[in-house]
Amino acid sequence: MDRNLQRQVASMRKSLFDQGYLDEQFIQLEDLQDDANPNFVEEIVTLFYTDSAKLIRNIDNALENNPTDFGRLDDYMHQFKGRSSSIGAKKVKTECTQFREYCNAGNAEGCIRTFQQVKQELATLKRKLETYFEIARQAGT
Repeated sequence: MDRNLQRQVASMRKSLFDQGYLDEQFIQLEDLQDDANPNFVEEIVTLFYTDSAKLIRNIDNALENNPTDFGRLDDYMHQFKGRSSSIGAKKVKTECTQFREYCNAGNAEGCIRTFQQVKQELATLKRKLETYFEIARQAGT
């Protein structure tokens, strides 16, 4: 195991929490990872992104409908927020909450704007986690 890589992994992990990308739920996932399933967290995160793609498409499609079906949008975002919470995606979850508030207010423009932010936070977290997992593998952690 490379000590420099291990320090880099620890530093990256800390910054993901310090910058508000992840919350304690991610730690709970890490606690479930063991020698029998050394890639558990990465597999769960990969599944999250696979499942998210369909929900993102559903939300995109629902936002194009006129009139806007806020009930359907809220249902989709409720599912997406739950999935985001399950991996500890804190910034994504926060944007989902904002989106749902716009749904409840019947504010289509707010939904569209916030959904762009949801997708941006989702993409940023994905890039950061992919790098984190890759370096963690190299470090043998």
